[in-house]
Amino acid sequence: MDMVSRIDLVTRNTLEVITKEDAETVFQNNASPKGYIGVEPSGLFHIGWVIWTNKFKDLMEAGVRMTLLEATWHAWINDKFGGDMEKIQLCASYIEHCLKALGVDLTKVNRVKAEEMVNKKDYWENLLKVAKSLSLSRVKRAVTIMGRKEDETSIDFSKLIYPCMQVEDIFYLDLDFCLGGMDQRRAHVLAREVAETYGYKKPVAIHTPLLSGLQGVCRMDVVNEKEQDVMDYKMSKSKPETCIFIHDSPESIKTKLNAAYCPPKEITGNSVLDIARYILMYKNDFAIRRPPKYGGDVNFTSSQELISAYQQGSIHPLDLKIAVSDGVATMLAPVREYFAKESEAKKMLNMLYPSLKK
Repeated sequence: MDMVSRIDLVTRNTLEVITKEDAETVFQNNASPKGYIGVEPSGLFHIGWVIWTNKFKDLMEAGVRMTLLEATWHAWINDKFGGDMEKIQLCASYIEHCLKALGVDLTKVNRVKAEEMVNKKDYWENLLKVAKSLSLSRVKRAVTIMGRKEDETSIDFSKLIYPCMQVEDIFYLDLDFCLGGMDQRRAHVLAREVAETYGYKKPVAIHTPLLSGLQGVCRMDVVNEKEQDVMDYKMSKSKPETCIFIHDSPESIKTKLNAAYCPPKEITGNSVLDIARYILMYKNDFAIRRPPKYGGDVNFTSSQELISAYQQGSIHPLDLKIAVSDGVATMLAPVREYFAKESEAKKMLNMLYPSLKK
């Protein structure tokens, strides 16, 4: 695969790559570089995660040797599942099944559990070097990567260790690329700064969009790092009414989207439009079916075409909701089938969330 094709795969459907030039240098110097995403086993897999899942597959296709870091200890620090490590570890296995159901070939992925790293002496030695290079204020600002606000660091001191762990994860795994949503930007920037301090390899940071919650609470200015808005804006498992989970039935998807924030001509914080542009149009055109008296069927080949049409008022919110509902239900059909026939995956899901049993 030529350089242009590889860079296109790395950069498409992202909000930023820090930096594209660095990515080109990586590929020039290494035919098979290493990349990763760290995933907290924190609950049900929602469609916002499909965005980074697709980018994970892009990087694999570009020839990057990808690692899935199952960030179990990170989830424990972040009080996921009430700090129940057994449930956190079970959720990590459940996430593997979700990725398989979404088409990720895990036989070609390096899977690392956080336990493997925290049991190593050199991991903690290097983590202290990371901490030594950072001020307390810098670390406190970075706790937003945990989905927390800066003033929540007073909950317990371990929250301040988390950003340093995430930076050390990148160096410990000897990575060329680190992948995450825009909410992970501060950790990745810290890693690049620490790399300069110690002469480490500077990782290329790839940031995907965050899917807005169905309630569309507020605007998030990702370019200017207004992470304080992220907590209210992004789709969150802790607020099921803001989420579409990959296990939701077509009926549930339709109900949730019918109630979603989707005002006419409004593109900011419009969750329905975001699902269309970031997920359904990832590799495909997007069609809206309408009776001739309402303008007839219309097909969009680029997300910008869809955005412009909606902003101009030529697409009615209800028509958009119907098309997105049908598209999401179709996209998730293989996931529902996978969990219906894979007994181990179904058992894990039922153990974690008994209320989902049919």
